[in-house]
Amino acid sequence: MGRWVKPEVYPLLAAMTFVTSMCVFQLTRNVFMNPDVRVNKTNRTTAILDNAEEGEKYSQHSLRKFLSQRRPEVMPAINSFFSKSDN
Repeated sequence: MGRWVKPEVYPLLAAMTFVTSMCVFQLTRNVFMNPDVRVNKTNRTTAILDNAEEGEKYSQHSLRKFLSQRRPEVMPAINSFFSKSDN
């Protein structure tokens, strides 16, 4: 493979692999865990599912609960450094 792929392409391959894996993860999560997706026949026969608690469990997953307790900052140390006032 070293003969066909130049070293300059490795970062692009890494980024594309990461993005592709994120897409596969999200699609797999939606197929198996989303309450609106009906794969088996018993759920497909009903027009409206009464699954409010299942939808709440799906939308309020552990990562979202963890992030809701944090401040919405990407780099808090840099933000606090540049937001200090010299008054």
